[in-house]
Amino acid sequence: MSYRVHPELADEMKHYGGDTVTECFNCGNCTAICALSENDVTFPRQFIRYMQLGLTDQMKGSLDPWLCYYCGDCSETCPRESEPGELMMAARRWLTSMYDWTGISRLMYRHESWELGILILCSLVVLALFVLPADFGFRLLAGHPEARDTVMLQHFTPSHIVHWADIILAFGLGFFLLSNAARMTMWVMKGSSPPLSAWIIEVKEGVLHLLTQMRWSKCESSMAVHWVRHIFLVTGYATMFILVVIFLPWFQVDDTGFHWTSLLGYYATVTLGVVSWWILADRISKKDQIHKFSHLSDWLFPILLLLTAITGILMHIFRLVDLAMPTYVMYTIHLMVAVPMLIIEVPFGKWAHLFYRPLAMYLLAVKAHERKSEATVPSPATA
Repeated sequence: MSYRVHPELADEMKHYGGDTVTECFNCGNCTAICALSENDVTFPRQFIRYMQLGLTDQMKGSLDPWLCYYCGDCSETCPRESEPGELMMAARRWLTSMYDWTGISRLMYRHESWELGILILCSLVVLALFVLPADFGFRLLAGHPEARDTVMLQHFTPSHIVHWADIILAFGLGFFLLSNAARMTMWVMKGSSPPLSAWIIEVKEGVLHLLTQMRWSKCESSMAVHWVRHIFLVTGYATMFILVVIFLPWFQVDDTGFHWTSLLGYYATVTLGVVSWWILADRISKKDQIHKFSHLSDWLFPILLLLTAITGILMHIFRLVDLAMPTYVMYTIHLMVAVPMLIIEVPFGKWAHLFYRPLAMYLLAVKAHERKSEATVPSPATA
């Protein structure tokens, strides 16, 4: 069997944070010390070798980087200080850019100015939607002077328009994530032909890891804190997403009163704000191995989450005290932060790993099911 190598890949990996790939001499210490490396899952050693040799086909077909949660044990004990944990992080960025058929992820990871520029452009488009249309946003207030004195969100952003925009946004995000996931599945399952029963039975594995990321809890004890706060972050994000996409007519009220959806909004906002600030503080202090090296995408994601929470809180306060124009302005700023985060960071940036990790666990289970099925089928010689 022949393999096509790409010797320039080691230099390319520097754009994704893999500066130390050539330092590794493949001693295997990282695999030996990893609590999650078992049986035929021999990361990070094997994947690092793929990177060194430029075996891009093997890299795209491997699940190893998604099975690593970067506890840092391998990096702390590496005799060559080649930072294998960070190399796995770089590998996840590279794989994300490979799965993305649009090329946006590749531009963002290889050129930091592109990521900032795309986010700013998206933010300006949101601003234009509030400023330019006559039947939406600030120009709509001209026909409703009473809405400039007291909060009347329905006369600034009609909920039915925003609701349909949210639904379109949700379908758009789903399209890009699922189409990218299809490319990932195609590469990983190449040469495999599991029975339909395997695909159906193992769905539970993917759902379990999507909801809990429970594999993370098997890392060394100090990682348990990171796992728990990650769970809170996901629940806060999911709560806000459901409120905005499904319950918007009840969540975006047209008066200054208190409504039951506010309780869910408070939970989501506080969770996103506290956890994102906590993550930023850890990256600034660089206390743990997982935070010693930070790509721009590692900073932008928690910053955008924190700004989303802060602007949401301010908008809610302005609405409660019936400050009309500050409410409308903060509503606009809030969406100028939140929409680019959703459109850009979720399908093309760091947030995508929340989808790829559970999918990796699902595909791993399907492949294991296939091997088990093959082992139980008697050969013609023994039948």
